Amino acid sequence: MNSDALANLVRIRKLKPEPSSLREFDGLVRSALERATDAQNPGLTLASRFTLAYDASHALALAALRASGYRSEDRYLVFQCLPHTLGWTADDWRILDYCHKKRNLAEYEGHLDVDDALVKELINLVTRLQQQVPDLREQITD
Repeated sequence: MNSDALANLVRIRKLKPEPSSLREFDGLVRSALERATDAQNPGLTLASRFTLAYDASHALALAALRASGYRSEDRYLVFQCLPHTLGWTADDWRILDYCHKKRNLAEYEGHLDVDDALVKELINLVTRLQQQVPDLREQITD
């Protein structure tokens, strides 16, 4: 993908270069798959399904960034790096960024305002991540 863009983020201190680890990558993917499965359980509340799907999306986006050899201290940045780690469009990652903002409102202000359509869209994006991210495992030289 676009390593120049990721290198620029290192230059401005938004990312840190750090060797990837198969153990960490596999753990992130495994955790995400479990959460993604649970997020599809209609017996759970919409808020729980949203949180599970959001956490799965973040773990997979982080796994993609880590497979590329970078780490970020800013949680939102893993979504913004998706065009450079997986070739996603801005429209795609912006939905995840929107969900990140919803998550922050819930986490820090106790207010979660999501609907079924947003949760379904989030789960669809998680499914796309699940299809793409495991292929990145082969680029880790751990």
